[in-house]
Amino acid sequence: MNYGTFFEILFQVIGGLGIFLYGMHHLSNGLQTVAGERLKWLIGKVTNNRIFAATIGTLVTMIIQSSSITTVMTVGFVNAGLMTLSQAIGIIMGANVGTTLTGWIIAVKIGKYGLPMLGIAIFVMLFSKNTKVKYIATAVMGLGMIFFGLELMKEGFKPIRTMPEFVKWFQMFSADSYIGVVKCILAGAVLTMLVQSSSATLGITIGLATTGVIPFETAAALVLGENIGTTITAFLASFGTKVNAKRAAYAHIVFNIIGVTWISILFVPYLKVVEKVMGHDPRQLAYVAIGIATVHSIFNVTNTLLFLPFTEVLAKFLIKIIPEKEELEVVEMVTHLDKRMLETPMMIIVQTKKEVLNIGEINKKMFEKLQISVEKEYGCEHKNLNRIFNWEDKIDLMQKEISEILAELFSPENSHDLGLDIQKYIKLSDEYESMSDYIMKIAKLYLKLKNENIKLSENEKKNMFDLQKEVVEYLDFINKAVENESTGIFDEAVEKYKNITKKFKKIRRENFEEVSSGKGKVNPLLVTGYTDILNSYRKIGTHILNSVETLCGETE
Repeated sequence: MNYGTFFEILFQVIGGLGIFLYGMHHLSNGLQTVAGERLKWLIGKVTNNRIFAATIGTLVTMIIQSSSITTVMTVGFVNAGLMTLSQAIGIIMGANVGTTLTGWIIAVKIGKYGLPMLGIAIFVMLFSKNTKVKYIATAVMGLGMIFFGLELMKEGFKPIRTMPEFVKWFQMFSADSYIGVVKCILAGAVLTMLVQSSSATLGITIGLATTGVIPFETAAALVLGENIGTTITAFLASFGTKVNAKRAAYAHIVFNIIGVTWISILFVPYLKVVEKVMGHDPRQLAYVAIGIATVHSIFNVTNTLLFLPFTEVLAKFLIKIIPEKEELEVVEMVTHLDKRMLETPMMIIVQTKKEVLNIGEINKKMFEKLQISVEKEYGCEHKNLNRIFNWEDKIDLMQKEISEILAELFSPENSHDLGLDIQKYIKLSDEYESMSDYIMKIAKLYLKLKNENIKLSENEKKNMFDLQKEVVEYLDFINKAVENESTGIFDEAVEKYKNITKKFKKIRRENFEEVSSGKGKVNPLLVTGYTDILNSYRKIGTHILNSVETLCGETE
């Protein structure tokens, strides 16, 4: 063996593969950023309709250009309790169809244009001031890197044809018999498991086939194996998850293994179907890349169409074979956020928004329990106040989990809009958590007065809850604004805050006048405690106004 030639091949193939993978990363990031709002819309449309779920899985995978990311994200959603097992299976089936687009991108014979595409895109990225244009250029740059990396790999593979040692080794994996097909399938599966990217192994397969190192039949069998190998990513992501998330990962494995098994049995007739669909002989070097992409597409589309009606059957089977007791091993999170969603930042943003709104709803429940405790004053107030304290502890944990996952989402590669969203929801979660602190403070102040046998007068209660009513209405106002992402509410919000401040000052003034009138002896603890209660409502109003400023981008 000529070791100089061997290392030259090795270095060029590794370099090409690295550029190819980095290009896939940039293509995915650029498309995710440009299509961010569409991704948000698609996520919100997930239903129990298996056809619709599969369609969404297909579209999301086409946008983010990675079935692995889609399946890992789906495992994360199931683990968080945001998606049923049946929905997840539909999305995973759709992801298999969506990933076939990658094969066609690789198969397009414009490899020689990869370098100029890469160069032009970089110039646009450097000199354009339009954020959207920059991220479109990022996606184009990624595409250019994919083509350029694939071209480098193809050039690297060419000398292998003249090296007897490699030719002999590749002949061991020839799909000229059923055993040979199985060996190729296993080789494709193992290689994909090691690389953890079916797109990369698909690129290598096309590179080997288009240079004549391996025949079309071998490449087709390798592609089938790559469909099994790609399931490893979701399987690894399921470690440490709840039982339903494990079932979703295993659904991907079962679905792909069954599909590959029946296709391998009908391997020769299947390739004849591929040839008929193409209208050309895929064994010719000119058509082999398109032939491989066709093999990939027909397999995944057919498999999905065949198994989609049996989504519920597969779900019931997985529920039966994977016991519920595994749930006990999982550490519970108080939010539905999951680090498995980090590969798709827009998913994190969508779920973070839901968690912030959830905190807002818990704050409203805390107000309700507070009012019940103060109004009834016989036996049940301790139970209700304890509920407030427990909810406040939960909100603390929710805010911590939101901040931690958003901090992990920070990256120099983030789009400007994504960076703003991250900052916005970190600030909003902090403001919402601060509101709960003051609700708990009011509860503690009231409990302190009660423990000292100091009662609020009916007038003091009325004034207190008049002020609370305005604060709760203000909280409803910001909750709806966050939900609808309304940004034109700043002036209205300021007016509402002014009204709360005026009411606070009026009640405080009237209370001081009553105390100063000298009508009976007044406990100093009542005066200071009641004033602190009123002031806490005003502070909650301040945090709501801060939330409005964050939402509207009015903060400096």
